[in-house]
Amino acid sequence: MQDRSVRRRPQTAAAVLVAVSVLGSAALSGCDSDGDTTTKGSAAEQRKAAGPAWNRSPKSVAAVGDSITRGFDACSVLTDCPEVSWATGTDSGVRSLAVRLLGGSGAAERSWNHAETGARIVQLPEQMALAAQEKPDLVTVMIGANDACRDQVRHMTPVADFRFSFETAMGRLRAEAPKAQVYVSSVPDLMRLWSTGRENPLGKRIWQLGICRSMLSDPDDLGAAAAARRASVRQRVMAYNEVLEDVCAKDARCRYDGGAVFSYPFTGEQLSQWDWFHPGRDGQARLAEIAYRNVTAARPPA
Repeated sequence: MQDRSVRRRPQTAAAVLVAVSVLGSAALSGCDSDGDTTTKGSAAEQRKAAGPAWNRSPKSVAAVGDSITRGFDACSVLTDCPEVSWATGTDSGVRSLAVRLLGGSGAAERSWNHAETGARIVQLPEQMALAAQEKPDLVTVMIGANDACRDQVRHMTPVADFRFSFETAMGRLRAEAPKAQVYVSSVPDLMRLWSTGRENPLGKRIWQLGICRSMLSDPDDLGAAAAARRASVRQRVMAYNEVLEDVCAKDARCRYDGGAVFSYPFTGEQLSQWDWFHPGRDGQARLAEIAYRNVTAARPPA
């Protein structure tokens, strides 16, 4: 800027000063703290491009998904127990995500559980539409185990169909609740659950009733065919998790757990004492811990 103490200067000198001022201003506007001269745009434009900031303290929670979110077999055999749900339950021992975020009374008043035992991904759009009607700040998603848990491996949900249903579900939510945040849990590692649960004779007898036959049938068969069958189920679960991560990454208000649930080393103490496959109260509490840590983190999991 021209010094006001100077009253007169030759016109050529003034022109030079103006040119230097303009060029210097332009150079500074395209230079970051590391000396990068690439044009970055305004801070407001950068924030807009980055998407909305993640709200780490949502004031209401709706849950969608399958039997895990319904607390199936956590309290009694072959029965839902939503009060111990990792997402919206009110049990003081579990301390669900809703309880940790909203407190006990808040969880009872401002959380809704639309999950269904036995649900597969094809049912998620309908569940998501119901969740959207609540206008929640946060929607939790845990689904996919039943798409891999079929009577036979060939009946598992194709990955392309899984993607279509999840994209459709997200579209349903966005149509009715465009500002709702979404926390997506990875599908648990069903092979890990088989490996842990097969140590319990009572659990294996319950498995004979038809729980996840693609993974759990003939639990003590360690032959090549059985091993290949279980590996196929595990690979499909991993493919589902890749879909969940990919679709979620395209939504500015969605956060995937980074595979935390899939990688969690469930032990016998954390599984249902009736079927040794679904999470019991302790397992539900571990799921709640994982969810709370990821929802309240400053950044999404790597």
